[in-house]
Amino acid sequence: MNMSNSNEMRALATVSDPRWAAVAARDPAADGRFVYSVRTTGVYCRPSCGARPARPENVDFHASPAEAERAGFRPCMRCKPGQPARAERQAVQVADLCRFIECAEQAPTLDELAERAGLSASHVQRLFKAVTGLTPKAYAAAHRAHRVRESLGRSESVTSAIYDAGYNSNGRFYEDADRTLGMTPTAWRAGGADTEIRFAIGACALGAILVAQSARGVCAIALGDDPDALARDLQDRFPKALLIGADPAFEALVARVVGFVEAPALGLDLPLDLRGSAFQLRVWRALREIPAGATASYSQIAERIGAPKSVRAVAQACGANALAVAIPCHRVVRSDGSLSGYRWGVERKSALLQREAEHS
Repeated sequence: MNMSNSNEMRALATVSDPRWAAVAARDPAADGRFVYSVRTTGVYCRPSCGARPARPENVDFHASPAEAERAGFRPCMRCKPGQPARAERQAVQVADLCRFIECAEQAPTLDELAERAGLSASHVQRLFKAVTGLTPKAYAAAHRAHRVRESLGRSESVTSAIYDAGYNSNGRFYEDADRTLGMTPTAWRAGGADTEIRFAIGACALGAILVAQSARGVCAIALGDDPDALARDLQDRFPKALLIGADPAFEALVARVVGFVEAPALGLDLPLDLRGSAFQLRVWRALREIPAGATASYSQIAERIGAPKSVRAVAQACGANALAVAIPCHRVVRSDGSLSGYRWGVERKSALLQREAEHS
């Protein structure tokens, strides 16, 4: 076999390898999965390297930097493939800033975060939001809300809980209390005591369905096989709340939800009592914008809310959704279109999507 034929065969083998597409696109998402070496230069690079593209017949793929070095190649001075990927380094930086925010008695200023990271304030703002989906200020507020919920359960008084959570004054806390807790602090501390939640359990094509409503709106829609288990789960959320069973007016609302499950084209426009972090609320808002009969991937949702690196956080927000069908997390799928986990069972997710496709 002459040299020309040999090079053509090597080039064909390289181009046919799915890793070549990542190299040709300089895809940063492939960094850490493999490296590639170039015979003519004697170096190896990460897939996203910005160096001049190599000819495919001169390229070999390696599972790790160590494997490439054992083959006699040295690391590229431009992309430094032996060091952690840029995205990984940024994630470590932001994780450190998150811990710094969580441990501080008062929320650090943007300048204080920038000094800690050794970056400009504007860079910290952009980086933090890209990785977490939240600004540092919003992250601090969400953490403080989490702390106050914990403190209300163990402090001697509401006032003590407010200051333990890092609020400067009662007034600042009470401005946010309704959104943070969904009820008064005293009622939250008492496990939902004196809070009325109406609920009813019905049946639909997907099994048992529970619908619950607070004074603010529908606060739970759950699907399952065991009606008693659905009722127990609701009671566990607010053990001291006044749970009021079905009455004719409320059962009409349940019928609307069941009707939507059976015929998605009817639509479902209900007042909702949404309780979550700022990031979760953004994700849930984006989910409600996916039309019936359509789907979106976790990465597409992350892009839509302006946080393309927060795919995992988007998946977690979907998992935290307590309002089946009203917040249609069943319309979110993997990038390849396959179904991932669903709080109420993958089989129900598949059935909902099929039903919506038939009725759209």
